[in-house]
Amino acid sequence: MVRRALGFLAIALALVLLLGLGGYKLMNSRTVQIAGELTARVETPEKVVALTFDDGPTPADTERILADLAAEDVRATFFVIGENIEKDPESITRIAAAGHELANHSWSHPRLVLMSSDEIAAEIEKTDAALRASGYAGEIQFRPPYGKKLVGLPRYLAAHDRRTIMWDVAVEDYSSPEVRQSAEDLTRLTVEKVQPGSIILLHPWQGRLDTQAAIGPVIRELKGQGYRFVTVNELLAYES
Repeated sequence: MVRRALGFLAIALALVLLLGLGGYKLMNSRTVQIAGELTARVETPEKVVALTFDDGPTPADTERILADLAAEDVRATFFVIGENIEKDPESITRIAAAGHELANHSWSHPRLVLMSSDEIAAEIEKTDAALRASGYAGEIQFRPPYGKKLVGLPRYLAAHDRRTIMWDVAVEDYSSPEVRQSAEDLTRLTVEKVQPGSIILLHPWQGRLDTQAAIGPVIRELKGQGYRFVTVNELLAYES
């Protein structure tokens, strides 16, 4: 009897572990979610890519980022945080005025995994409202903070006919404070991974000078290979 009980307990623990592992993989997957649409890369033979920036804006960095994009005549998609819109409305206005696309990266950048449906809605809808208040009129795409999603977030997005925008190229290494990648490293690693329809992710805010310094070289290298840069919404139009 004891052996049978122990056997059932072992099976139950194994199932819990398997479910936990499956949930962890699903939460972090760039290509799979339980509901709604998800895009990490667009399947297309055309040599088009979308350059995206997460977080921000931070006032000290806006001018350089916009200058680098203007110098290369490239429009990017900025996934911005609602709290930062509130703190720095001038940067949002300048980004939009330069012709770039603005997108939603939540209000306070939490992991939207174990939050209630009301909390998820508030994080997204408050940021949408801040973007509209800034005068932005384009379609607002959404990217989850840290790329994490499980049940509540995909269900909310599906119910509101919105997709999850992920990425297929992200080479920045945040594994430890000691890791420092040069602009040359970031450029080389990014360019190596790009393919037609790629969505490139960079984090050039908060004084990340190496990432900022890589923006121009990444663009020039890819243009030299025949790539064209489009916004996320433009890229989605290439879906086959």
